[in-house]
Amino acid sequence: MNTIIDDCRYMSQALAAADQAYLIDEVPVGAIVVSSHGELLSEEHNRKEREFDPSAHAEINALRSAASRIKSWRLNGATIYVTLEPCPMCLYAMISARVARVVFGAYDPKGGALSLGYNFHLDRRLNHTFSITGGVEHYHCSRILSRFFREKRARHQSNSNTEG
Repeated sequence: MNTIIDDCRYMSQALAAADQAYLIDEVPVGAIVVSSHGELLSEEHNRKEREFDPSAHAEINALRSAASRIKSWRLNGATIYVTLEPCPMCLYAMISARVARVVFGAYDPKGGALSLGYNFHLDRRLNHTFSITGGVEHYHCSRILSRFFREKRARHQSNSNTEG
């Protein structure tokens, strides 16, 4: 496991979850958790709007579902695949969950932990470290986000024009 081919295949599954978010007008971010044996433990997407929960990011939802499935908050050896660079909250949750690896698609220069300089995953003072691979299927992961926000802006503009 953990080859480029595996990463692309698993990221495609995370993109399918992002598509589900898109269909319900959530920011289209998807995440999956895969065990060290290659077993899919969870597949989730953003649900912040639907659940009125600021912490209902795809990554948090995927970690919760995976932990519930294996009946342990420790996801030792697991890899999480997410279509967008994790924010600081999500990155720290991954440390707490003891994942072995994080793979993400699109970079997030405005909210991504790494882009903002938060390298919690490398801090030896913490009780756990892990590796991160970024940019996997970057084009596809970026495209769905760009389309979502472009359509959202167009709807907002259209509503503004009809109100005035």
